[in-house]
Amino acid sequence: MLDGMPLVDAHVHAPRLATLKPAWREWAVQFAGRYDWRSAYSADGDPVPAALDELFESEGVDRALLFCEYSPRATGIQPIEDNLPLVAHNPDRFRLVANVNPHLHHPVASEVERQLSLGAVALKVHPVHGAFSPVDRELYPAYQVCADRGVPVIVHTGSSTFPGSRARFGDPALLVDVVEDFPSLDVIFAHGGRGWWYDVAAFLALAKPNVWLDVAGLPPQKLPEYYARHDFPRLATKMVFGTDWPGIPGVARNARALGGLGLPDDVLRGVLAGNAAKLFPGLGI
Repeated sequence: MLDGMPLVDAHVHAPRLATLKPAWREWAVQFAGRYDWRSAYSADGDPVPAALDELFESEGVDRALLFCEYSPRATGIQPIEDNLPLVAHNPDRFRLVANVNPHLHHPVASEVERQLSLGAVALKVHPVHGAFSPVDRELYPAYQVCADRGVPVIVHTGSSTFPGSRARFGDPALLVDVVEDFPSLDVIFAHGGRGWWYDVAAFLALAKPNVWLDVAGLPPQKLPEYYARHDFPRLATKMVFGTDWPGIPGVARNARALGGLGLPDDVLRGVLAGNAAKLFPGLGI
């Protein structure tokens, strides 16, 4: 817990550094600044389960959702299996998030089933790094699996700085068909439409009961500015805290910055953990 409140970081990257392209490592160094995320890594560039667990404990994080990614165009391939030792070390704190790329996985539904069988509590798709449309009909069987299982889908929305990315696939409006075709499926817009799509993401979150905003990678103090055209306390009831770790100045620092925005206590608790507890099965928060 952090300052007496449960805390879920719903957007964490803790990959083996050898699996990443140089641009990812440059991004982490640039945005982390003095934050010593490398203390949780070995000299060979692999996350050390005990050290990472201790770091998140010191940050007050009760649950951390670990992302894998299959994006050879942009960041490389970080297989879900690389996260298994972290979960094995502390299955209470660490949870898996699945990932599929329709250019690599066929049929996608069976790969989603395989990764969910490893314990994943959500599916992430990254159309911007993978250069595919999130409404591609090849992905519909994957969405159906998640709808049937009661597992949310996290979709990258907004821009990305990594070479090989295709920003046009980050438009949240592309997901309207998915949201409407799968009304029982919770769809989480990672990065909240970052860039020039904040208003689209916010409008859909307020208009659709199954749309949520993950605020990872966004400076918390700037959220009211990014969503200035909307009722921010109301919009915050549809937000999920995440950091995009390690490219941040600190998990606790970001969470406390959110706490400084003047949100009602119940809304703040929802952002920091309560909404995640509703969306991701079995968190036990």
